[in-house]
Amino acid sequence: MFRDFFIVVLLTLSTIENNGINARAPPEPYYGRYIGTFTEFAHGIKGTVYAVDESTLFVKGFAYDGTGPDAFFWVGSSPRPSPEGYIIPYPEEFSGREPPILQAHNNTDIILRLPMGKRIRDIRWLSVWCRRFTVDFGEVFIPPMLDVPRPRVLPEFKRLAHGLRSSNISVLDAKTFYIPNLHYDGAGPDAYFWVGNGSQPNIMGVKVPNELGSYEVLRGYQGEDIEIQLPGNLTVYDIDWLAVWCVEYRHNFGHVNIPKDLDVPPALGQTKITPEWWYNPTTTTTQRPKSKNCKELIDGKLQVQWEIQGDSVVIDLYGRMSEDQYMAFGLSGANGRSQMINGDVVVAFYDRSQLRFRVEDYYISHLSQCDGKQGVCPDERIGGRNDAVYIHGDRKNGVTNIKYRRFLQTNEPVNDQAIPLDREVNVIAAIGPLNSRKEANAHSHTGDEHTIDDIKIDFSSKNEHSCTSSLYDRKDETVVKPWPTREISNENVITARIGPTGGKRGYTAITGHPSWGIAWYLNDLLIPELIVERGQTYTFIIEGGNDETQPARYHPFYISDSDEGGYGQKSQLKQSRQTVYAGVKFEEDGYPRPTAAGRYCEWQHITVDKSSDIETFEEYKKTLKLECEPGEPAILNWTVSHDTPDLVYYQCYTHNNLGWKIRVVDPGTTLKRNSVSSIAMHTSIVLSISLFAIHFIRCYL
Repeated sequence: MFRDFFIVVLLTLSTIENNGINARAPPEPYYGRYIGTFTEFAHGIKGTVYAVDESTLFVKGFAYDGTGPDAFFWVGSSPRPSPEGYIIPYPEEFSGREPPILQAHNNTDIILRLPMGKRIRDIRWLSVWCRRFTVDFGEVFIPPMLDVPRPRVLPEFKRLAHGLRSSNISVLDAKTFYIPNLHYDGAGPDAYFWVGNGSQPNIMGVKVPNELGSYEVLRGYQGEDIEIQLPGNLTVYDIDWLAVWCVEYRHNFGHVNIPKDLDVPPALGQTKITPEWWYNPTTTTTQRPKSKNCKELIDGKLQVQWEIQGDSVVIDLYGRMSEDQYMAFGLSGANGRSQMINGDVVVAFYDRSQLRFRVEDYYISHLSQCDGKQGVCPDERIGGRNDAVYIHGDRKNGVTNIKYRRFLQTNEPVNDQAIPLDREVNVIAAIGPLNSRKEANAHSHTGDEHTIDDIKIDFSSKNEHSCTSSLYDRKDETVVKPWPTREISNENVITARIGPTGGKRGYTAITGHPSWGIAWYLNDLLIPELIVERGQTYTFIIEGGNDETQPARYHPFYISDSDEGGYGQKSQLKQSRQTVYAGVKFEEDGYPRPTAAGRYCEWQHITVDKSSDIETFEEYKKTLKLECEPGEPAILNWTVSHDTPDLVYYQCYTHNNLGWKIRVVDPGTTLKRNSVSSIAMHTSIVLSISLFAIHFIRCYL
């Protein structure tokens, strides 16, 4: 009996191992849920059909001799294939109003996407059907109640550092993640999307390209919806987490765990990632497909890219303009020429008050500011509806890019025009200022802020690419001027908190050292030089984090002679080369322990890092907000001994390069410095008054 029980236990454990961990991924090759093989009646029809997701079929090894006069992939809900069906367009990207007849194939793998929002549950069969002679060349039936693979919704990113957050993340297929409402301040110096194995993100991970397919360091995001795709042969079944990870400093800014019971669609190419050339039409890293379009609307200032997707058109506008301007694009108010009056346009801009990109549907009844009834008016303000749907927004190197969707036919006959697919149509565009209502104001009429020629677009075209260069190619020649170093002197109480480094104007420019995105703020100043006197006692109120389980928020404060810091991560040999003056206690066995680790307070970006656009630290600080976790600060009292060298540094115990200089002076020196400054200021005031008096006497005598 015991022997039988032991055998059962072993079999159970073996089953768990095989079905739980080793069988986590579906068997390869994985094409989705098996439906069946074509039954052939004529013309050599062959192929095996799989359900990829709710609206996509995959035909493996499709064969057809191509001699049918009017044959298509055909689906329907009748008991058997019949004229009461409809076409699945193949190829999906085609020119004209109707897809071409089916051509010959020999062992071709084909992806079929059901049209017009149809789902596999809505159909009962797939056929190769000849419309002219109502003949079924081959068929396969959909099993009832077929359980198809579906995208999986995961939690949001865990919020650990640099303002990283998102809405719930979706696994669209075995290689593709959809990350909505992504926020990240962009201040990490070596941060990437990062995947790997284990219970927590770690250094043994793999970089994942961003939404543009690029491995560049991550930029800032403010509420954007993006898709990213795992590189190479990697799938979601091979990983345990997705993170935003700083490689240089080995820190996790936030992550989401990948469950082991996924049943997501296979990655066969049905989930389309917007490639890099769509954002930058001149990139040469990826060959540009013939189905994409780009047109210059205003020379050197405004470009449009477009793509028909079902019953909608997706528009990408690129404008070289300032942040307080809008860009507008739409259909002309007159046939055969470009006219603003009666035009139907979408106005796209960044709303600085709401800190988000916006797209608004407009109707132009008059060339005047909207009064609520007439003028250049948002549809919603004059009784209509905003039919423009925002997708994506970005601003870098002086170029604003906003992507949106609009239906070809909106059912608003007064305010909106239908976008035709059977002919060219005149379009209009402009760049101009926003008024106080965040509505489009009058643009200039010099020709460099609106369309002056009769520009036409065929929205059904597949290869209209007249953009000769990208707006991003115009290099930003602006020289970024570093902020001056601040000083704190004659102060005996100093607060120490965490904050951003200030990009090219801040930490690196001041210190010459690389940064990892955060730095110490003393008395709410970015890494000021601290002037202290020997023999004086200084009290530091430390709010750099005390939770050792959150490395990105654990920054004990200490003072040493190292311009790099990071005592706790150094080897014993390197520790022996540092002299510590405060903030570290050594146990009886010589083991160091930090003593100044209080609650966590951080100056955070309200949106994204704007340091490159702001010339003074005082103005930059207005773009930050202070966030403090519950708890108490730590108190560090430091009496400066008489043998302290002239130069020491305040640093972070657990990380390199967060702090800067402490200049140590003899007693009374700071008072003398302040007295000299006061005398100089007094002399300057007296001199100014004297010069003014002399000028006054000369003018009126």
